[in-house]
Amino acid sequence: MKFISLFAALTVVAPVAGFVPTLGASSKASRGLSALSDPSFCSGLPGAIAPVGNFDPLGFLDGADENQCKRYREAELTHGRVSMLAVLGFLIGEKVEGSSFLFDSQISGPAINHFAQVPSPFWEALVISIGVAEVYRAQVGWVSPADSPDDQFLLRDDYTPGDIGFDPLGLRPEDPAEFEAMQVKEIQNGRLAMLAAAGFVAQELVDGETIFQHLTGTVG
Repeated sequence: MKFISLFAALTVVAPVAGFVPTLGASSKASRGLSALSDPSFCSGLPGAIAPVGNFDPLGFLDGADENQCKRYREAELTHGRVSMLAVLGFLIGEKVEGSSFLFDSQISGPAINHFAQVPSPFWEALVISIGVAEVYRAQVGWVSPADSPDDQFLLRDDYTPGDIGFDPLGLRPEDPAEFEAMQVKEIQNGRLAMLAAAGFVAQELVDGETIFQHLTGTVG
């Protein structure tokens, strides 16, 4: 089965899972627990929902304390956000490739080949932007190494993984339940995007055709 077919199937299933509660939500509600998390799994962080539930096949969470769980979630959210941008970049980049809109028509072909075609000033600016963003994220979420010499990767107690205070459109709900639901939607879409980005890369490496050619059925 082609990766693009897998992506299409996941696009239908995964976002739906982000909007529905787990099975047995009524019993959780009667105990005052969230329907979007399991207090005994991953330190109660939202995202343990049906049909996957407590998914940790490689045992990364075995023996993990709360700080480790929050670090794993921080990493997962970060990679999910990058992957969502990557999927969007794949589609937009291939849609406008070869046109004057994209680096004066210098870029063409499948998105996996665009990296080598981008002029160098772009990469310098990108690296600087990433560096600034990462330093800001570290300042917001991490305890200073000088304050925790025994643990160089300690998150602040009041820090919610992924919440660096960046909300220019004012989308963050004030209600805690609505905020938790939005967290679940983001993590689910981020997980989907990681699978989709990996599928895009693998598919183009296999046959050298663009994702749009697969979507439109014009593969040569």
